[in-house]
Parts: sequence; structure tokens; C-alpha cells
Amino acid sequence: MYNYEENKFIKNARTGSYEEKYRPQFHYSPAKNWMNDPNGLVYYEGEYHLFYQYTVNSTSPDFPRMHWGHAVSKDLIHWEELPPAISPCEDGAIFSGSAVADINNTSGFFHEEGSGLVAIYTNEGNQAQPNKPQVQSISYSRDRGRTWIRFEGNPVLFPASNTADFRDPKVFWHDESSMWIMALAARDRIEFYTSEDLKAWSFASEFGSTVPFVHRGVFECPDIFQVPVDNNPNNKKWVLVLSVGDLNGENMSDPQPPAGGSGMMYFIGHFDGKTFIPDKTIESIHDIQWVDFGSDFYAAVTWNGIPKEDGRVIWIGWMNNWRYATKLPSLEWRGNMSLPREVQLKTCLEGFHLIQLPLKELSKLRNPITSLTDLIIKPGDNLLSEVTALKAEIIAEFEIGTALEFGFKLRKSSIQKTIIGYDVENESLFFDRTNAGSADFHPDFAAKHTVPLKPEHKRIQVTIYVDGSNIELFGNEGTAVITDLVFPDPESQGLELYAVGGSVKVISLQISDMTGIWERKYSEI
Repeated sequence: MYNYEENKFIKNARTGSYEEKYRPQFHYSPAKNWMNDPNGLVYYEGEYHLFYQYTVNSTSPDFPRMHWGHAVSKDLIHWEELPPAISPCEDGAIFSGSAVADINNTSGFFHEEGSGLVAIYTNEGNQAQPNKPQVQSISYSRDRGRTWIRFEGNPVLFPASNTADFRDPKVFWHDESSMWIMALAARDRIEFYTSEDLKAWSFASEFGSTVPFVHRGVFECPDIFQVPVDNNPNNKKWVLVLSVGDLNGENMSDPQPPAGGSGMMYFIGHFDGKTFIPDKTIESIHDIQWVDFGSDFYAAVTWNGIPKEDGRVIWIGWMNNWRYATKLPSLEWRGNMSLPREVQLKTCLEGFHLIQLPLKELSKLRNPITSLTDLIIKPGDNLLSEVTALKAEIIAEFEIGTALEFGFKLRKSSIQKTIIGYDVENESLFFDRTNAGSADFHPDFAAKHTVPLKPEHKRIQVTIYVDGSNIELFGNEGTAVITDLVFPDPESQGLELYAVGGSVKVISLQISDMTGIWERKYSEI
């Protein structure tokens, strides 16, 4: 058991200034050290829990000594960092997994008619299972996640064969079958298991081994969830999401994520509690649906236990890419989370499409500084020459005119700029970080990323979040998304609204400075 009261973690965490070079101010990052995949996302008794892969003494991933880091929030915006929740022991390192609120005490871990949290995770290097390097184990908490008790019957699930890749369980309660469901990444497939008590698991089915064009590396961090189509609660579909690792130059004929390196794909279909059946057959690499067209959104998973009166499906991802994750120029910490996003499904001409929207709770951080309407922008104009944007929300709607290209130049100086623009002829939104700042840590970092985006009634809408080294771009209300890191100099603060080859009409533009979430003091939780 990890003793919350006796450790010195919170005192040490306060030494992080949150003013370090490149530090985001309204995205979650730990005070120091390495973090990667979000784990164990669960809502319980008024708190949103965010666990994550965490190395306690290094800014590089120390896989044999991987912990679950821990933060909590009451609004998904302001976070309090707590001590690491689950630490490695004789069961092995603590890899990715999930957590559930066992409301009905199906596990028997809690007092009669009581409830608590159960974490389900991969142990790497379990000493009792030398021929099975990855197994699934559980721990439970009776005090809202502050301390955790290892289940003496671990592991609760191990592979039938000696595969090296058997990990990242996502567990949730399936109302229709009254069972716990586990989606597990087993190298080139997702395996589904069922359980009545979170301790004894039965194999149900697998997905992916016979699906062509998707095997570009080991599957990781699966998730499966149900989403209303077009906000209709009577028409729901299941979405299966897979994260796929970086090939590092191997098997490059296999499908690559849009921006290269590691990425996420999704499938839409039907799930009956045992078997997932996709709606569409994958007949070419062009049938693969990608979650994000930038480099830096990975291993996203959804929160369990969101109250039914809320009704949203919400997830968060790791803003990084395994191609260069260990080389980022942030020195005091390395890695942070994206903003939490609401996930929806929308009916489009080509079928159903995943939509991602910034949470409405972000409005708490807004401090409006500029609002413009009905303006014509011509080449050479810059109505924002007096505006700086270090931590900002930019919401704009454009009506396409004669311009060949238009958009914003962010974090701009005489030698640096990040360009977010729209290519009218090719009907694509793009993110150009070729001159954004520090990029010498990896040859693939300086790049231009694009996503198809058709105008709607001759209009394009964009929402942009700029925050230290983080930029998140949402096009046409979350229809197209690009998430990328940039590392500009601190003095690169300029903002430009530009047009090329003609004019464009700005229907509306709102720019807000965003209050940093670290500006308040830590409180004991």
C-alpha cells in the first residue's frame, strides 16, 4: 500500500515553478519528470481522476520502474497533482490500464453495500510469470484513490501463448449484459474478455487479426465506447479506437499515420458485449479512419463513470510522438496531456465521422481581448499586429473569397512562426511548423501537416488553442483536428491574420487570453 500521509511528494511537487521554458499553462503536466499515456480515467464521488505513466526520478521513460502518476480535478480543467498512485513491486512495472468505480461491490473488495475504485493494469516483468512478460493485475482503493491495495490473487489474466505484447486493458461496465468488459491489446489484435467480479476473466472474441491494411505495428491502448449519432440518444454506434506505435523505418509499406510516427485509428460498428463488428470493410489504406492529423495526440482513452445526467463521452490524450518523445527540449519535465475533448459522431457524405470538441468548461479560463466581425483581409493586412498570443483561444469563421490561402501566423517573430492556414484549391487545413522554433532534436519534427476539410456553405471555421509548446487546432467544429507541439523562443509572441493571392472575409473572430491553471496555490485534497 502506498501511504499518502507519510510521503513528501506534494511538498516536492510544489518546487515546480510552472514558468519553465515551453511549459504549458492550461494543459496538464506533472511538476517534474517523465509522463506518457493517460491511464485509469474515472469519475468517482465528485472527482475526475487522471492517472498516467510516470517515471519518478527522470525525464526519460524508465520502463522497469514505471508508476501510475495521479492527478484529480473537479472540473476537468484545474488539476491537483497527487503522489504516484501505484508503484512497481514483485508483480513488475505498472504499465497502462484503466480504472472503474465498483459501485455495486461486484469485486467484494469493499464493505457491504459499499463501493470503491478498482485499477486494472498491465504488469511488465512479473517474477512469478517468467515466460509471460506481460500480465494483467488489479489493485483497489477504499479512500477515493489516495491509497491502493494490491490484490493478492494477481495476476488476474495472462496470455495463453508466450507473446511479448499483451497489455493496456480498458475495462468498463456493459449494462446490456451486466458484465465487466475488457478490451486488451494483444500484438496485432484486440481481445475482448468478460467478468462478473473483475477478478475472473473469460475470453469472448478478438478483432483485427484478419483486418487488412491496419497492421503497421503493435496495437496499444485500445478503447471502445458508445456514442449517439448526430446527438440523437436513440441512435448510437460503438467506436473502437486503437493506438499504433512508430515503425521507426520498418515495414514502411504499411499504412502510416497522417503525420508519421505513432498515431490513432478508429472503427465504427456494433458491439454486443462480446464481439465488435465494424460497419465498413477495410478494402484499402484509404478506408482507414485516423483520429488526429497532427503528430502529437496519442493513446487517448475515455473517462469511465461520467454521470448519466452529463451524458458526454470525454477523453484525453498524450501530446507527444514516440518518434521523438524522449528528445523533447523541455528539461525539467517531459510530456503533457492534451486538453480534454468531447467525442461525438456526425453523419457525413462518406458515412459516420468522429468529431472532437474542446470542452465547454474551458470558458472559465477566457479573458477576451479582441473581437472582430465582417472584415475583408487582403494581402499585406495584419489587423492583429498589436496582439500577442502566448496562451490563447482563437475562434474564427471565414467566408472564402479570392484568396488562395488564408489563416494565422502564431508565435511569430522575425525568424520564427507557426502557420495555421487553409489551402482553398486543395480544400485542406494545414499546420506548418517548419520554422516554428527548436527542431534540431529530430529530423522529422519540422514538418507541415494537412487534413482534408471541405467548406460548409463557402465557410471555414477554426478553433485554436495556443499554450506554451502546445497547439491544438479544430476545424469546422471538430470535424478535422491537428494536434502538434512547437518550441519557439519566449520572445516569439506575435500573431498575424493573413491572406495570400486575394482577399478573404472574416465573418467573426474572438481572441481570448487564457488564465493559467497553475496560478492558484496547491490545496490539500
